Amino acid sequence: MKKILILIVFLHPLIASGPSVIDFKLKNLNNRFTSYSDIKGETLTVIDFWATWCKPCIQAIPKLNEINEDFKQKGVAVIGINVDSPRNAAKVKPFARTYKISYTVLRDPNSEVATDLNVSVFPTLYIVNSKNEIVFSHEGYRPGDEKLIRAELERLLKENE
Repeated sequence: MKKILILIVFLHPLIASGPSVIDFKLKNLNNRFTSYSDIKGETLTVIDFWATWCKPCIQAIPKLNEINEDFKQKGVAVIGINVDSPRNAAKVKPFARTYKISYTVLRDPNSEVATDLNVSVFPTLYIVNSKNEIVFSHEGYRPGDEKLIRAELERLLKENE
């Protein structure tokens, strides 16, 4: 019985925590490697996986710009991870400029990070806490979804106080 109790005490943190984001490095729009740990938020990080050909992704971008502006002073960082293939690489930077993306954009042309995080739908948005645990996920985008994301950010920030 004592051995079982010891196992539970030591394994509980592993069982209780959700999926985690392991530090990764991807190139930014200026073709420089950037690590997740260098740009993640102090309290929370919103990671949005998107593509230039994805209509719902395009609809979500202005709302993510607003979320970035409204929450960055609260320790929240927004990171966009573009999954366009290598042959579309030249489109990403002008696209980000056209849509005035105000948050950091990284490129995952071979979908390595997307695959590691089980992303299969675009857009897919994760909210990650300061322990790198995914605490919220949302697939797709329809007008109004930003209210749900904002409410979740507010709730998680309150929990962190």
